[in-house]
Amino acid sequence: MRPITLSIAAVERNTGLSKDTLRVWERRYGFPTPGRDALAERAYPLDQVEKLRVIKRLMDAGHRPGRIVPQPLEELLRLCEHSLGTTNGAGAVIAAPDLRLYIDLVRAHDVQGLRRQLLSAQLRLGLGRFVIEVLSPLNTLVGDTWMRGHLEIFEEHLYTEQIHAALRNALNGMPAPEAASRPRVLLTTFPNEPHSIGLLMAEVLLALEGCRCVSLGTQTPVWDIVLAATAQRADIVALSFTSVLTPATVTEGLAELRDKLPRGVEVWAGGAAPVLHRRPTPGVRALDSLTRIAAEAQRWRSERV
Repeated sequence: MRPITLSIAAVERNTGLSKDTLRVWERRYGFPTPGRDALAERAYPLDQVEKLRVIKRLMDAGHRPGRIVPQPLEELLRLCEHSLGTTNGAGAVIAAPDLRLYIDLVRAHDVQGLRRQLLSAQLRLGLGRFVIEVLSPLNTLVGDTWMRGHLEIFEEHLYTEQIHAALRNALNGMPAPEAASRPRVLLTTFPNEPHSIGLLMAEVLLALEGCRCVSLGTQTPVWDIVLAATAQRADIVALSFTSVLTPATVTEGLAELRDKLPRGVEVWAGGAAPVLHRRPTPGVRALDSLTRIAAEAQRWRSERV
């Protein structure tokens, strides 16, 4: 039997790595090494696809491709475990039992059960505590579990969609702030930053503080952020980052945005990108956790209103 292979388009869908990235790595690092199908198109063996998925998980955790792509799969798996810290004897992520319950529901593909569990926690804790005490650590746990290969991509997507729905429902159920409410906050991410859960969590916490929020969703070019901030008369532009973008992209983008916005408009940046705190951008307020949002909103009002 001929071995099963995937086309470059299928590999892109399965790993989240673009076709251009795969071609560049092939030339630069000698991996992957696809064969050719009957039409002379690239054909990737399944073992190479598995290694590419592990590489993508490590990149999402902040590792640079030049250091990890040439490594053998066994070394990459060890690096995954080292990067994520302590595990139990079976290699599973150690977490509070109530958080493990969410993971179990995701792995059981119990969408209704997951929805009920999320709503129950929100009603029990209140919206603010739900975001900070449940969703924030749960997102980290889901990411760690996926990185170890204990969640499939479709299961991580299932989880993400339910969190989106829960946060959207919460936002839609909140009373609209008065037209004169301030600060006015514009929320988005930079191009090639597709993750939006952090953005939604920040929007919920800002709305609870009485801020007037407008979200552009994800992947907005810098100049369009500036145009939107002007059109919305924004007092604050808030951006969310994961480890997807390179440190240079984050710092250069923030510096460009800060330079193009009026001095009176603050730039807030939060999320999991370590460069936000290792190399702070002048004129940008780097928030190290969601718990900072309430204090920063109060500070803004005390200084401006």
